[in-house]
Amino acid sequence: MKALVYHGPGIKSWDDVPDPKLIDATDAIVRVDTTTICGTDLHILKGDVPTVSEGRILGHEGVGTILEVGTSVRNHTVGDRVIISCISSCGVCTYCRSGNFSHCLADEGSSGIGWILGHLIDGTQAELVRIPFADNSLYQLPNQVSDDAALLLSDILPTGFEIGVQYGRVKPGDTVAVVGAGPVGLAVIATAGLYGAAQVIAIDLDQNRLDLAKQVGATHCISSGAGDWKEQVFSLTDGYGVDVAVEAVGIPATFDMCIQLVRPGGNVANVGVHGKSVQLDLQDLWIKNINISMGLVNTTTLGMLLKLVAQQKLPVDQFVTHRMALDDVVAAYETFGNAAQTHALKVLLSR
Repeated sequence: MKALVYHGPGIKSWDDVPDPKLIDATDAIVRVDTTTICGTDLHILKGDVPTVSEGRILGHEGVGTILEVGTSVRNHTVGDRVIISCISSCGVCTYCRSGNFSHCLADEGSSGIGWILGHLIDGTQAELVRIPFADNSLYQLPNQVSDDAALLLSDILPTGFEIGVQYGRVKPGDTVAVVGAGPVGLAVIATAGLYGAAQVIAIDLDQNRLDLAKQVGATHCISSGAGDWKEQVFSLTDGYGVDVAVEAVGIPATFDMCIQLVRPGGNVANVGVHGKSVQLDLQDLWIKNINISMGLVNTTTLGMLLKLVAQQKLPVDQFVTHRMALDDVVAAYETFGNAAQTHALKVLLSR
C-alpha cells in the first residue's frame, strides 16, 4: 500500500509500505476512505514531538470501511463504515473506566497515552490502517452523515468541546474568548453554545478565519493584529474580562493573551499543542483565583456529537475548505502548512 511516512524533522514522503496485519484479536483493518491533516502533524514535522520515530506513518483522523476484524471484535463487522477515533482505548483499564481514554494503559508502547495512531504506531494517512481495540475506537456511521462531517468527529470537534468547553467550565451566560480561529478554535466556537455561552469572541490575525468564526457561532470577531484587542474584549465584558479564555494556537504569545483577558475567578483552557515552554507568572495569578486547564482529548463525547451532526445541529459544513486525492497528500501538507496564503482549514483527502 501507499502511505505518508515521516523520516525525521521536515522530511516526509508518499511511500510504498507493507499492508497492515491483524496483531491482536481486538484489532480491525480499515480501508481509509477519507483522512486529513492536523496541526499536530505539523508539530511532528517541526520536531516538537520527539516520541514519533522515523519511519512512522502519520495521521490520526479518518473515515473508512472495515475490511477485516479480529476474533474478539463484537460491535463491528466487515463492510461497516466507521469513524476512526484519534484516541485508541481498551475501555477496561483504570483510566478508561474513569473516562480518561487519553491515558489508556493497554495501548502498545504508550506508557499511558491513548493517542497512538500516527504517534506510537502507524496512522491513517495511508490506504489501510490497523486499529487496536476496534470495539472502543471505531464508531459506526449513520447513512445520513457524510465523510466530510464525520471526519471532523475523529479529533477536532471532540477536542474543542472537551478540552475547550468542558475543561474551561463554560456555563450558561458566560463570555468565552477563543484565541486562534483555526480548525480546533472553530470547533470550540461551534460547541460553546451547547453549554449556554452568551457571547463567544473569536480572536485571530486572519480575517478569513474570523469570517468563518462568525458563520459557526462567534458573536464578535477581533483582529489580534489590532493594537487595542484587549480593550475591545474588555469593552464587551463591562471591563471585567472574559469568564473563559481558550488558547487554541500553541505558542507562548497566545497563552499570554488568554491570561490577560480572563477575569478574576475565571478559567483559562489551553487547547493548543505547545512546542516550547510558556511563562507562568504564579506570583501574579494566584491572587486572581484563576483556573488553568489543559489536556489530551478523550473522545468520550464523540458519540454524542455524532448524534448532533446527524441531526444537523452543529455547523460543520464550513470546516472543509480543500479537497484533494489521497495520493496528493504531500502537496496537501504544503496547502495546509501555508494556511495564511491558501485559507486552508481542513484539507480532505479521499481515495
